[in-house]
Amino acid sequence: MLLSAAAAQPGGSTMSFWIMMGLFVVIFYFLIIRPQNKRQKEHKKMISEIDKGDEVVTAGGLLGRVSKNTENYLVITIAENVDISVQKHAVTAVLPKGTLKSIKE
Repeated sequence: MLLSAAAAQPGGSTMSFWIMMGLFVVIFYFLIIRPQNKRQKEHKKMISEIDKGDEVVTAGGLLGRVSKNTENYLVITIAENVDISVQKHAVTAVLPKGTLKSIKE
């Protein structure tokens, strides 16, 4: 009772399995890994360009103006005589100049 090669490997050859796995890796790279790396580079660039006087939004939703910029931290003025210190990576967006005035009015 001899078994044929097709009966020993139901579902196809190992070559088609590896081709399918390769396609999954390529799709995974282009749909998940590449866009995430792009967002990380953009965020890192935005953080490196933050300067005193910029209006920013933190991850907690606080809006304020940068009053001091150190290597790892920012001091943000969120109201008159109210300053907070946050890590630079907590900043999610830099707002256009004048945004705070338009929001407060």
